[in-house]
Amino acid sequence: MKTIGLIGGMSWESTAEYYRIMNEAVKEKLGGLHSVECILYSVDFEEIAALQHKGEWDELTMRMIGLARRLEDAGADCIVIATNTMHKMAEEVQGALRIPLLHIADATAEKVVQQGLHSPGLLGTKFTMEEDFYRGRLREKYGLEVLVPPETDRTAVDEIIYHELCVGVIKQESRERFQEVIRGLVSRGADGVILGCTEIPLLIHQKDVDVPLFDTTTIHSRAAVEWALRKE
Repeated sequence: MKTIGLIGGMSWESTAEYYRIMNEAVKEKLGGLHSVECILYSVDFEEIAALQHKGEWDELTMRMIGLARRLEDAGADCIVIATNTMHKMAEEVQGALRIPLLHIADATAEKVVQQGLHSPGLLGTKFTMEEDFYRGRLREKYGLEVLVPPETDRTAVDEIIYHELCVGVIKQESRERFQEVIRGLVSRGADGVILGCTEIPLLIHQKDVDVPLFDTTTIHSRAAVEWALRKE
């Protein structure tokens, strides 16, 4: 088994899910007392979120590169950034490493394509929904036409993520708001919905909607395990 280097803490609520899902995936595949081999660097998300909202992306890029290099030097065989938004600097991070970075959008897009879908809706932070680093990758590499909600819905989704889900608050009214947003995406032609923030699966589940959901936390975690167990 190869060692996964996990950059987490953004937020720790979803990073805990990464650790659980990766261990469950290893147990499913290997049985017995097997568990994932990983090295975790967990950041203080208060600092990261403040820099995000100030637009200090160059500083954030240097921090992510530094963390990835520390994990590489510690013996990690690959890097997993346990958040969708911070894949904004994924190419710069990969360029600074000798080991691969397993991109969350690639793992997710492969699942969407496998189901024969073409126009997924995308929910996440405003950064993920509004900028092109995520949607552009899905379009250019996988031919997907990604739909995002209108501005008022993007604001509501972003606020629920940062002010509720990232601090472990789960509200029924917020679940209903997400269901409303998803219905709006479907009415515009979305044939599935990417939960493009690793906290969203804490709130909304497949049973809550009629359209296929793509849980990026689970998809990314299990893709990392598949990579770690792959024979050369």
